[in-house]
Amino acid sequence: MMKKKSIPASKPFLILFLCQIISALDVPLDSKLLEELSQPPTITHQSPKDYIVDPRENIVIQCEAKGKPPPSFSWTRNGTHFDIDKDAQVTMKPNSGTLVINIMNGGKAEAYEGVYQCTARNERGAAISNNIVIRPSRSPLWTKEKLEPHHVREGDSLVLHCRPPVGLPPPIIFWMDNAFQRLPQSERVSQGLNGDLYFSNVQPEDTREDYICYARFNHTQTIQQKQPISVKVFSMDSLNDTIAANLSDTDIYGAKPVTERQPVLLTPTGSTSTKVELRGNVLLLECIAAGLPTPVIRWIKEGGELPSNRTFFENFKKTLKIIDVSEADSGNYKCIARNTLGSVHHVISVTVKAAPYWITAPRNLVLSPGEDGTLICRANGNPKPSISWLANGVPIAIAPEDPSRKVDGDTIIFSHVQERSSAVYQCNASNEYGYLLANAFVNVLAEPPRILTPANKLYQVIADSPALLDCAYFGSPKPEIEWFKGVKGSILRGNEYVFHDNGTLEIPVAQKDSTGTYTCVARNELGKIQNEVHLEIKDPTMIIKQPEYKVVQRYGQVSFECIIKHDSTLLPTVIWLKDNDELPDDERFLVGKDNLTIMNVTDKDDGTYTCIVNTTLDSVSASAVLTVVAAPPTPAIIYARPNPPFDLELTGQLERSIELSWIPGDENNSPITHFVIEYEDGLHEPGVWHYQTEVPGTQTTVQLKLSPYVNYSFRVVAVNKIGRSQPSEPSEQYLTKSASPDENPANVQGIGSEPDNLVITWESLKGFQSNGPGLQYKVSWRQKDVDDEWTSVIVANVSKYIVSGTPTFVPYEIKVQALNDLGYAPEPSEVIGHSGEDLPMVAPGNVQVHVINSTLAKVHWDPVPLKTVRGHLQGYKVYYWKVQSLSRRSRRHVEKKILTFRGNKTFGMLPGLEPYSSYKLNVRVVNGKGEGPASPDKVFKTPEGVPSSPSYLKITNPTLDSLTLEWGSPTHPNGVLTSYILKFQPINNTHELGPLVEIRIPANESSLILKNLNYSTRYKFYFNAQTSVGSGSQITEEAVTIMDEAGILHPAVVAGKVQPLYPRIRNVTTAAAETYANISWEYEGPDHANFYVEYGVAGSKEDWKKEIVNGSRSFFVLKGLTPGTAYKVRVGAEGLSGFRSSEDVFETGPAMASRQVDIATQGWFIGLMCAVALLILILLIVCFIRRNKGGKYPVKEKEDAHADPEIQPMKEDDGTFGEYSDAEDHKPLKKGSRTPSDRTVKKEDSDDSLVDYGEGVNGQFNEDGSFIGQYSGKKEKEPAEGNESSEAPSPVNAMNSFV
Repeated sequence: MMKKKSIPASKPFLILFLCQIISALDVPLDSKLLEELSQPPTITHQSPKDYIVDPRENIVIQCEAKGKPPPSFSWTRNGTHFDIDKDAQVTMKPNSGTLVINIMNGGKAEAYEGVYQCTARNERGAAISNNIVIRPSRSPLWTKEKLEPHHVREGDSLVLHCRPPVGLPPPIIFWMDNAFQRLPQSERVSQGLNGDLYFSNVQPEDTREDYICYARFNHTQTIQQKQPISVKVFSMDSLNDTIAANLSDTDIYGAKPVTERQPVLLTPTGSTSTKVELRGNVLLLECIAAGLPTPVIRWIKEGGELPSNRTFFENFKKTLKIIDVSEADSGNYKCIARNTLGSVHHVISVTVKAAPYWITAPRNLVLSPGEDGTLICRANGNPKPSISWLANGVPIAIAPEDPSRKVDGDTIIFSHVQERSSAVYQCNASNEYGYLLANAFVNVLAEPPRILTPANKLYQVIADSPALLDCAYFGSPKPEIEWFKGVKGSILRGNEYVFHDNGTLEIPVAQKDSTGTYTCVARNELGKIQNEVHLEIKDPTMIIKQPEYKVVQRYGQVSFECIIKHDSTLLPTVIWLKDNDELPDDERFLVGKDNLTIMNVTDKDDGTYTCIVNTTLDSVSASAVLTVVAAPPTPAIIYARPNPPFDLELTGQLERSIELSWIPGDENNSPITHFVIEYEDGLHEPGVWHYQTEVPGTQTTVQLKLSPYVNYSFRVVAVNKIGRSQPSEPSEQYLTKSASPDENPANVQGIGSEPDNLVITWESLKGFQSNGPGLQYKVSWRQKDVDDEWTSVIVANVSKYIVSGTPTFVPYEIKVQALNDLGYAPEPSEVIGHSGEDLPMVAPGNVQVHVINSTLAKVHWDPVPLKTVRGHLQGYKVYYWKVQSLSRRSRRHVEKKILTFRGNKTFGMLPGLEPYSSYKLNVRVVNGKGEGPASPDKVFKTPEGVPSSPSYLKITNPTLDSLTLEWGSPTHPNGVLTSYILKFQPINNTHELGPLVEIRIPANESSLILKNLNYSTRYKFYFNAQTSVGSGSQITEEAVTIMDEAGILHPAVVAGKVQPLYPRIRNVTTAAAETYANISWEYEGPDHANFYVEYGVAGSKEDWKKEIVNGSRSFFVLKGLTPGTAYKVRVGAEGLSGFRSSEDVFETGPAMASRQVDIATQGWFIGLMCAVALLILILLIVCFIRRNKGGKYPVKEKEDAHADPEIQPMKEDDGTFGEYSDAEDHKPLKKGSRTPSDRTVKKEDSDDSLVDYGEGVNGQFNEDGSFIGQYSGKKEKEPAEGNESSEAPSPVNAMNSFV
């Protein structure tokens, strides 16, 4: 049967030069280099020589070629020029030579039968294809014939003739009944190679009326059916009964009983025959015999042996099959049919002829001007083929002369070639059985040297190992390569280096002194170029203390050590294995830094433990055995793994199943729990054993399911609680018949890698899934939602096919179907893929910005039309950046920020803006290929905000009744400063606060002298700046006026600075991280003071924690803090009772930004808020009742002496309320406050973090474009009336209010 020819898949359009011949050049496969070099045409894809087409479908004759410049194409038909422009049914694909003959719209396939040949031509030569013979397939109907019933006596032989119609290609024959069930076949009844059904002897059960022969024509996917044949078998008993009924008692009657007969050959006839087969084909020899009992067939080769690895027996040994035959398989093959009565034989004389095959095919030559080279074309065959040469498709005898060329039989010799010598040569080797045609070009190039290895490439090698430094190069003539070490080093020579032809420098044993910079220099007569690479030598990784053999009693403890030494620049990883597998998932196994400890050891822990140390450059390992023994004095029963099973036997052989039986080995005191059956596929993966199934330990036979086209061997492993036995000896081999594939490739996808292609990929079937030889794939595609036909191509056993010339980003329907020499797999399901994406074409329009507040803006845009996206819409990116601050009018380095909004969003929030600043932004659409063009820049401005705290506050020059205040303007004014607010109040000896005085100071002032103060009195000052929006964060300080001059001397003036009489600690600052904070301060007072730091959680009732400062340092590091927590801190001096700094508050950083969650959505927080709300309601009711009675309601006698005068209703120490009075007084109204973190954590820039918003680097957005998490202002609470924070209420702030 002629096999169906397949169309090989088109390969990517790459310029590929083959290896050098004699003095020819090697051209590296560097894509950038190849794009620049001229090249004659090369045929990359063509239809098969004998091309049988479906007459109902369009005819596609493949011809693809590559070259630079791209080649043009022309065709001949039956030896004359084929003008496709004159035939409306014929078109040629763009940028291709492939012809498409339109049969489905009126054309007739028979009209296009003939011999076609393609020519691909450019300025450097012409390549030609094979002669492609186009023939439409034929599936004629069965000729009508009258079939007489067959009446056969029991035991006789019978042949049912099929005689199928002659088709192209020949059909596949099979016999079935009326129920479409295949007729059972056996050694007695079988189908011959010609399709006839042979009975060696008939039996009564062979009687039936529906012996039907079917012919399947694969090319047209049609099946023809012969008329049913009736067979009636007469048994001797029934025949005798019939005779007895028709004769008298006096007649002598009785048919002879069924008599046994010696074998007689039904096919072939006679004693000898001949057979001619071609080299490389499959040789099929058949002998079918009649006889009773049924004869058994045996095959031998006279004077030789049958080739063991290529010989197979089919059809119950009636068919001898030898694959990949060669001339050595010629000879006489004898088949012997034997039963108990005798034997018969037949000798088939086999002659193996050979169509031409290559010994040395001509290969492409790349030469430089003036060089020499040869093209060699050597082929063999039987009979010996003749060799002829063509140049650019023309017989070389009539081709234009070239003085550099000389033809010598199967060799063309080139001498002193020039650029005009470039051409494509064709070698034709032919005999009576076929021909070979090969194209090989001669390309003459003149190119200066180029080095293709990246510059400054770093190589890292372990000491005492080989080091290979690359210097990939190209040039024509071939450049000379030299290596130097160092900047001014001499050329490298000597036995310590190996110089490879491809330019690579090898240092066989690299040492530490091999480290350095190496320079590669390539030069030819057209130029010179050099490149530097760097070599680093690393110390090897070593296990300096290896694990040792251990014996441990059951339930004991054992430890293995694995101490390593490695290069300090390499990061090692240590892995422990047990019996070359992962450690059990058991908490008893404890892996330390350099040891493995096993607790409560059990018997199953027995085995080999291996320590493996890996780095990026090397790997070392060491192993030790652990033996677990029973604890004495109880004598231990010896448990062991079972012995392997034996005496494996195969019975009940069927096409898809077989029965395997075995005898178990000794179980060694531990019952066998189960048997594992493994199989080897000697055809596809010899020597590799696979898991098949397992059965309980009480079972010694199993029915195994088989796959087609697998040469099975089986073995059995016994398993008990101790472990697995050794495998049994393999069973005999059993080869299953081939069949068409049962399944199609999985994971079919279509994703374009370029804007004009579609890459179709799939998971290839494994060897045994092929079900037969010649596994291929039919790849089909068509554009979705377009009235288009499927385009199909049959490819070899690969997993990718690239469709070129597709529109950009359009959907395609795709399917991949498996097939082999016996047929197709079931129809595959379709998947949807897309051709390649390209960058978006247009920018979003109508970009609008709405400024929400001084740090937040909302941007809107119109979506771009989906057709212009040209890919999967992934979202929009907003680029925005600050141009300048409106208060300072000074530009700074532009730092662009990016926010990504997924999907088809048309708006988004821009957080983290700086107040009173000018910004620009643009918007771009994003697809899988990248970003589209940017929209025009949009300018917007943020309004003023509240300023940061003044940069410093200094109090100097104390006198009896005055103090001098100096300050610096805020680091971030966030607007135009309108004034400064100074508030101060005295503190008496019992730390009670006196009346609060407020002074408004013009914004352009930087100092102030306060007069009319009380002498020898401590004052606390609160100082902040204001814009038109409100007051900013305040800074606090304390100072003391001096005593009466009569009681104490004036303070000394040192270096122009007044030394305060009373000691003080001021300017306490903190720098906080996640778990620690650095506290620093300034001290003015007597020398040799010993300091201490007190701290606690802000708002907590717990006592202050105290840390002693070592020496008289003015800084201290607090450790062990909780991330994301607000702390209060103050500094004091030992020996000075009640003398300490004012409190400062700081907040540690969050543990991980990625784990921040919205506290308002947490269950525990909601419950806590409900409880707090209930408590507040009860307190309000109580206060309301008591207020109606009038009077004051003292809760506590004193306020904290250092507290903010406006933060007094709730004390931080015990959480009680201060006094509340109905009567009006002149004291400032006291208000509640937030936690100190709202007041003292100062972020000089915006409080908003991009981590909380947006996507990508900058955060995440919700579906509606809003940012995740609470976005509430974190303004400081002001001590002055009327400057309350306007921040938005949030659950966090509500919580802070009651801490």
